[in-house]
Amino acid sequence: MSDRSRAATALAMSTLAFTLCFAVWTLNGVLVTFLVENGLFRWDTAQIGWLIGIPVLTGSVMRLPVGLLTDRFGGRKVYTILLLLAALPTWLLGSVQSYRGFLLASLGFGLSGAAFAVGIAYSSVWFSKARQGTALGIFGAGNAGSALTSMGAPFLLKKLTAGGANLEAWRMLPKLYAVILLVMAVAFFLLTHEKKAEGAQGKTFVQMLAPLRHVRVWRFGLYYFLVFGCFVALAQWLIPYYVGVYGMSLAMAGLLASLFSLPSGLIRAAGGWMSDRFGARAVMYWTFGLSIFACAALMVPRMSIESPGPSVLAQVGGVVTEVAPGRIVVGDTAYAFRTKGAEPEAQNERLLVLPQSRFWQTPAVKLGDRVKKKQLLASGTTHVFFQANVWIFTFLVFVVGIVWGLGKAAVYRYIPDYFPDEVGVVGGIVGVIGGLGGFVGPILFGYLLKATGLWTTMWLFLAALSVICLVWLHTVVRRLTREQNETLFTRFERPASAHAPAPAPAFAGADAAEPA
Repeated sequence: MSDRSRAATALAMSTLAFTLCFAVWTLNGVLVTFLVENGLFRWDTAQIGWLIGIPVLTGSVMRLPVGLLTDRFGGRKVYTILLLLAALPTWLLGSVQSYRGFLLASLGFGLSGAAFAVGIAYSSVWFSKARQGTALGIFGAGNAGSALTSMGAPFLLKKLTAGGANLEAWRMLPKLYAVILLVMAVAFFLLTHEKKAEGAQGKTFVQMLAPLRHVRVWRFGLYYFLVFGCFVALAQWLIPYYVGVYGMSLAMAGLLASLFSLPSGLIRAAGGWMSDRFGARAVMYWTFGLSIFACAALMVPRMSIESPGPSVLAQVGGVVTEVAPGRIVVGDTAYAFRTKGAEPEAQNERLLVLPQSRFWQTPAVKLGDRVKKKQLLASGTTHVFFQANVWIFTFLVFVVGIVWGLGKAAVYRYIPDYFPDEVGVVGGIVGVIGGLGGFVGPILFGYLLKATGLWTTMWLFLAALSVICLVWLHTVVRRLTREQNETLFTRFERPASAHAPAPAPAFAGADAAEPA
C-alpha cells in the first residue's frame, strides 16, 4: 500500500473513530433528559448540568497525557487502547441505580473525548504542512457525532422502551454504544498503519512539554474554549432547553439540537480549507464577530410583560359627570382614553420577529367624584410581548454552530505551523482548555438558570466570552503590526499553500510579539 493510500486510510479511520467517540461523549445530553422527563430519576437542573458536564471533564483532562503518548508511541496503538478503555464504563452505565453511580460511570466513559488529541496528532503526521489544515478540518468533522446522538438516541430510546411501555430498557442504549466502540477498536487496529512525528522521537516528556511556556498556546486554548468547549456544552444543553422553553418532545428537541451540532461538525472541513487559503487569523475574526452578533440576538428571553404606561390627568378640577368607554368628562372638559379592547390574534400562532407592544388605560375615577387639577383620571398599562420564535431561535443557533465550526478548524490550523513536532502535546493542552468549556458550560448554565430563572442567561455569558476573544486577538494583531516589520508579519501570518509553504516561526523571542 502506498503512503498516499495509508494516509487516506489513517484519516478516514481516525475521523470515523472520532465521530463514534464524540457520539458516546455527548450521550448524557439525551439520556439524562429522557430519564428525568420520564420520572426514572429526580434530578434538579444543577445536577443535570453536572451529569452532562462530567464526561467532558474526563475527556478534556486526558487530552494532554493522551497527546503525549501519541507523539511518543504512535496513534495506532494509543487510539486502539483508548477505544477499548472507553467501552467498559460505557457498558457499566447501563447498570447504575443512583446519581452517584451515574456520575462515576459518566466520569469513566468521558475518556472517549480524549480521542480528539490522538486523532489530531495521528492524522497530521501523514500530511504535508500545506494540506494539514484541510486534513485536520476533515478529521474535526467528527464533531458531527454529537448530532448522531441528538437525532438517533431519542429514536433508539423510543424503540428500546417500546414507546415508554418498558422504561427500564433504556439500559440497553449505553451497552449498544459500548459494543460499537469495541468493534471500532478492532477495525482501527487492523486497517491502519503506525507513523510517529519525527521531531518527537528521543525527547523526554519534560522536553515535549516545553511549548507550554508560550502564551500563544494558552491563547489558542481560550479560543478553543469558546468554539469547541461551548459547542460541546450547547450540543447537549440545547435538548433540555428546547424541552423547557418550548415544551417540545425529546425527539423533536434532539432533531432541532442536531441542526446546531451536525452542520457545525461538517463545516469544520471547510474551515480547514479556508484557513489554508485565507489564513487562520481572518477566519477567527469572522468567527468572533458573528458569534457576538448571534449570541447578543439570542440573549433576549421569551417574555410577556405588563408595566405602567401613559396615563390621563385632569387639566382642571371639577366633578366627574361622565365615565364611558374611551371617554371621561370632568365639568365641561372631555378626556379621551384608550380602552383595552379585544385580545389580539393569538401571538404564539404567528411569526413575530420583533417585540410587540400595546397600551391601554383604565378609569381611576367614578361618576360624581370631585377631582383636582393634575389628578389621575385613567391609569395606563403597557404590555410588551416577545415571542422568541422557535424557528428564528433555531436559525440563530444554526449560525452560531456554523461560525464555531469554522473557528474550530482555524484554531488547530495554527498549531502545525508553530509547533510542527509537538502537535500532540500542544493540541492536547489546547484540547484540554477547550474541552473544559464543555465541562464548565452545562454546570454554569444550570446554576445561572437556577439563580435567575432565565434560560437565556447562557447567551449573555457566550456573548461576553466572544468579546474577550476578539479583543485579545485584535490586541495581538495591533501589537504585532506596530512592533514587527512587514516582512516578519507576512512570514507569520500568510496561509500555507502547495507552492509556498509557510515556514515555522522561531520560538525564541518574547511572547509580547507573539503571532496572531
